[in-house]
Amino acid sequence: MESSSSARFTDLMRNDTTLVLGATGKTGRRILARLRLRGIPVRAASRSTQPRFDWSDPDDWGAVLEGVDAAYVVAPTVPGPVHEFVAQAEAAGVRRLVLLSGRGADDWGDSTFGLDMLSAEEAVRGSALEWTVLRPSNFAQNFSEDLFHAPLVAGELALPAGAVPDPIIDVEDVADAAVTVLTEPGRHAGGVHELTGPRALTYPEAVDLIARASGRPITYRRISPTEYAATLVEQGLSQDDADHVAEMFVMMERGALASPTEDLAALLGRAPRTFEDYVVRAAAAGAWRP
Repeated sequence: MESSSSARFTDLMRNDTTLVLGATGKTGRRILARLRLRGIPVRAASRSTQPRFDWSDPDDWGAVLEGVDAAYVVAPTVPGPVHEFVAQAEAAGVRRLVLLSGRGADDWGDSTFGLDMLSAEEAVRGSALEWTVLRPSNFAQNFSEDLFHAPLVAGELALPAGAVPDPIIDVEDVADAAVTVLTEPGRHAGGVHELTGPRALTYPEAVDLIARASGRPITYRRISPTEYAATLVEQGLSQDDADHVAEMFVMMERGALASPTEDLAALLGRAPRTFEDYVVRAAAAGAWRP
C-alpha cells in the first residue's frame, strides 16, 4: 500500500503542466509555440479547446486546472472572475501564476481604463501562490493583427494620439518574457515587470515607418476620443468596449507611460526588439498589402 508521503510526492510529480489561457490570442499562441519547442508539457485553453475554458463558466474550470503547476493568465474584459479562478487554482494544486496586465497600472489613477486588469492583479497578488505580473506597453502587432490593421491597409490610421510618445513593445518580446518567468520557478516570485520597447515614438512616427517600409502612401490623422469611439462602434465593437479603448488614449496623453524601462532587458539579458525591426518583418510578410 502506498504511504501518504509517497502518494503526495506522486501527486506533485503529476502537476507538471503549464496552462496557457487565451491560447489563440497574440501572446498566448506565441507562448504555446515556445513552450512546446522546449518540450514542456502545456495545455492550451480557450473557448475552442478541449477541455474548454470560458471565463463565464467557472463550473467547468476544474478539467482545465487538473495537473497544472503554472498558469499564464490573460484577464477577461470584466472585473471579478480572476478571483474565483485563483481560488480554484489553489485548490487544484497550482503553484505559480503569471498574469498579463497593462503598463503602469499603478499610475492609472481615477481612469475608467483597465478595471478588469486591476481586478485581476488584486486577485493574483493577494493569493498564496507564487505570482508574477507582466505589464507591457501597447503591442507593435496591433498595427498588423488588430484594430489598427484594416485602416492602415485602407491608407489612413486615425487615432486620438498626438505628440506624447509610446514605448511600443514587440509582442515577441512579451512572449519571451512570459516563457522566461514560467520556466524559472522561484526566481521571479512577487515581481511586477513594466515591459516596453527600447524607445518611445509617436503614432504619426509609427505610421510613417510603416508607410516607408511597405512602400505605400499611408497617412495618420488625429481625431478626438469621442470620434474614435464612434468609429470603433461602426466597426462592430460594443459602446462599452469602444469607450474603453478610447479612454486608453486619454490616459496615455497624460504622459505618465511615455518613458521606456529596463525591465525587459533585465529579464531577458538583451535589449528589446525595435519598432523598426517589427515593421521590416511585417512589411516583408505583406502585412499592409491591399
